[in-house]
Amino acid sequence: MTLDAIDKKLLLLLQKDSRRTTKELSLQLNLSVTAVYERVKKLEREGVINRYVALLNTKKVQRAFVVFCHIKLVQHTKEYLTKFEQEVKKLDEVLECYHVSGDYDYILKIYVADMEAYREFMVTKLTTLQHIGSTHSTFMISEVKNTNVVVV
Repeated sequence: MTLDAIDKKLLLLLQKDSRRTTKELSLQLNLSVTAVYERVKKLEREGVINRYVALLNTKKVQRAFVVFCHIKLVQHTKEYLTKFEQEVKKLDEVLECYHVSGDYDYILKIYVADMEAYREFMVTKLTTLQHIGSTHSTFMISEVKNTNVVVV
C-alpha cells in the first residue's frame, strides 16, 4: 500500500491521540468525516494500523523500575531459540523482547516495582527458563525519550 501525504498526516494524528473523533480528524485534515472514516478503515484493513492501546503511567501502577536484561543462551539451536521465545512471552514483567546480534542473543525490557521485585523476578521466573547461559542487567536512571510515534 502506498501512503499519500494525507494518510501520513492521519497516521501521525492517530499515533499522538487515537481517541480523536473522526470529526476532529476531518477538521485537522480538511476532509469530510466520511473520507476520514474510509481512510482509517482502509489503513486498518491493510494492516498499517495494528491496534489501539491505552498507555499507562508506570509510576501509578507500581511498574516504574525499568531494567534492560541482556540474555545469552547456551547454544543457538532452533530448538533453544524457539523454547526461550515461547517461555519469555509468558512473563508479564517483560514488555519487550528482541532477538539481537552481537555479544548477547536477546534484550528484554522489564517493568517491575523496584529492585526487590526485580530480584524476585530473576530468581523465581527468568533464571528458571531453560537454555539461558548468562544474563546482564542494566537499570534505567531516567527516561530521556519514549515515544510510540513512527513518522512515515
